[in-house]
Amino acid sequence: MIQDLKTSYGHLFDEALIHDIVQVGTYKQVQAGDVLMEIGSYVKGMPLLLSGVIKILREDKDGNELLLYYLEQGDTCSMTMACCMGQPQSEIRAVAETDAKLIMIPIQKMEEWTRTHRAWRNYVFESYHNRLNEMLNTIDSIAFDNLDERLINYLSEKARVNNNHLINNTHQEIAYDLNSSRVVISRLLKKLENLGRLKLNRNSIEIINF
Repeated sequence: MIQDLKTSYGHLFDEALIHDIVQVGTYKQVQAGDVLMEIGSYVKGMPLLLSGVIKILREDKDGNELLLYYLEQGDTCSMTMACCMGQPQSEIRAVAETDAKLIMIPIQKMEEWTRTHRAWRNYVFESYHNRLNEMLNTIDSIAFDNLDERLINYLSEKARVNNNHLINNTHQEIAYDLNSSRVVISRLLKKLENLGRLKLNRNSIEIINF
């Protein structure tokens, strides 16, 4: 665990902070598709992502999901941090996009380390800033981009975080992430295929020209 921690966070955390994380952190390995946090559950810890990708989703009152952002190596979730500070129920769903390794930090250490570790305090503030920008980009996309553009951006980002131009998601799964319908997504994907920008296979989507 300590070597993975140094590889992912050594440029951000000093030795004293890494030592404290190792002492209290819980190491976890998850598989793609695993739900790490559910909406309405009580937050007991904050994740530090050592490898892999986790997607953060929001849900409206009708149960429709919307992808907010991805977490990658060296990231943490600002919405989880906000929950940790007040210990309320989670307002997001966290799902492993790929196999991943992470360390869970007990919530009681959040405020303590903000006082005692400058590196931790800087990391928390920067993480808030980065995640806020990503959520603003999501809001801008919903408000100002048409669904064609949102779909292209979604597929491009998914290909980037997975480091693979072959996307193994169903049209329904994509529709869930974009808060749309399967029929609409299928129609737009077919349109993009006709334009030569992707290829629709039986169980996957191959990006060709994004």
